[in-house]
Amino acid sequence: MASTLDLTPRASARGVGSNADVPPVYGYTAAGSAFERATRPDYFGWLEHVRSAAGCTRPIRLAGQLLTVDPATGRVLDQRHTDGMPDAAIYTACGNRRATVCPSCAQTYQRDAFQLLRAGLVGGKGVPESVAQHPAVFPTFTAPSFGPVHARVVKRHTCTNRKRCDCRAEPCHPRRATDPTAGLCPHGRPAACWARHEAGDAVLGRPLCLDCYDHDHQVVWNLFSGELWHRTKQAAERYLAKLAHRRGVPRVEIVTASGKTRKVAPVRLSPGKVAELQARGAVHFHAIARLDGVDPDDPDKVVPPPAGFTVDDLVDAFRHAAAQIAFHTPPHPDQPNGWLITWGEQLDIRPITTGLDGDITDGMVAGYLAKYATKSTEATGHTSTRLTADSIGDYADPDGDHTARLIDACWRIGRPTGTPISLSERPREPRPRAGFVQRWECPDCGTHTRYAACPVCVAQRQAALDTQPASRPTANPYARLRRWAHMLGYGGHFLTKGRRYSVTFRLLRDTRVAFRRHEGQAHEHATTGGPPVDQLGKDTTFIVGTLTFAGVGWHTSGDALLANTAAALARERRTTGREELAHEIAASPASTALTAA
Repeated sequence: MASTLDLTPRASARGVGSNADVPPVYGYTAAGSAFERATRPDYFGWLEHVRSAAGCTRPIRLAGQLLTVDPATGRVLDQRHTDGMPDAAIYTACGNRRATVCPSCAQTYQRDAFQLLRAGLVGGKGVPESVAQHPAVFPTFTAPSFGPVHARVVKRHTCTNRKRCDCRAEPCHPRRATDPTAGLCPHGRPAACWARHEAGDAVLGRPLCLDCYDHDHQVVWNLFSGELWHRTKQAAERYLAKLAHRRGVPRVEIVTASGKTRKVAPVRLSPGKVAELQARGAVHFHAIARLDGVDPDDPDKVVPPPAGFTVDDLVDAFRHAAAQIAFHTPPHPDQPNGWLITWGEQLDIRPITTGLDGDITDGMVAGYLAKYATKSTEATGHTSTRLTADSIGDYADPDGDHTARLIDACWRIGRPTGTPISLSERPREPRPRAGFVQRWECPDCGTHTRYAACPVCVAQRQAALDTQPASRPTANPYARLRRWAHMLGYGGHFLTKGRRYSVTFRLLRDTRVAFRRHEGQAHEHATTGGPPVDQLGKDTTFIVGTLTFAGVGWHTSGDALLANTAAALARERRTTGREELAHEIAASPASTALTAA
């Protein structure tokens, strides 16, 4: 008996006739959802609508209305609501810098970092080109040793590409038979490693003995590493000021904002640094330091240093500062004398040359540092968002692997110092009768009670104490360890710079927005300060948006597939164009470094 259903499947019933197949449900797969979107009449309009955030992994969706206002009269010329737009929302890129979160936004951030760093060495984008003649160095500061870890050491490189280095490495941690430290550590584990590790070996950066390694000291060092860099920079500036005094260079008189006159050193540093997490989870800094002079008439102006100051003076200043600076952290219940914060023994300082010649050029340095713009804790194998009292148990383990012990140390040392033991773990006197103990006073709020736990300091308050940052920097300097436990204690930005070193990320973003806004017009593109040059005298209108947050991410996996595919093709096209351009201009080091970045 033949089926009475249509051979063409419907939405409410699937045909089972002699020639009918079970129809695929396109919405269940990314490819099917993309096919549905691509077959809609408004597909190309939707693709243009999401162009600004096409490559973003998790774009921000905004809803509301846009008003076009005449600035002269305040009259509303036009109004549009997002309900009439595709998906009833405006898409904007998330702007995240981490490549593991959003590759497209991370690439944009990386290119901005390259331009920012290189402008401070060769000029441009508002920085005078005369900075190319200033002495500049590229120092690298490392953390001290907190215990032996597996490492790959190559004494002499014969490879041409360090990213694909296949040189023969030295044994990891060899020990002579007569060495008293050879054999086993106090915990019964091998204290030597004869392996010649390959690049990318999973054990690189892992301690030889987890129990011998000082995880507490490392996370505290990460927390105070920014203060260590600040003191080192100040020590280098003091060294240069004393050097100028010995050479007879007088101090410069400048007028402050309050109208007072004071004398300052004739030289100053314009530094920038990039933080990188090593495989062992310790932070080390790659820095750029440029030596400038001081203009008495305009203290903010970038001028060359006095005659006689060279790159060698900068190298000596940083070597002296790195060897001199060391301090102890404030007392902690686990370490009453605090932890020693100082630099490691490995210190590399190299001069920077501008142009095409030299071992370390401006393009190489900017490209090398910009690649860290998209990295965070991935080198340690750990990736997570900010941890809370509910999620800390998934990552912290005092008996776990190296990363789990570092996170546990952050959470344990960063506990509120007023409550060294949580409420649930405090010892109480033996109960004289069921449900009650001897009358006691709560050390936190002063409440007198006979209950086993203070009725005022409930579990919710304890959880809030565990996660809230310190209200004052001096209240508990270790409280930030819990806030930055997902970063293994380091709470600083990956890139910081002096105010006079270069331009800002905001200026680069505003310039890019102005360029995109007028790229289709047949006149000069927008300047940094506003509309195109030939339209400065013409009437303009304002776009006022009353937008609210509507959500994060694409509506469907098919939309994400289409948008990210279009963005990937655009990135590939730009990469190919840069490669062809570099080939035409003989592949200059600066452009090659940018392409590699």
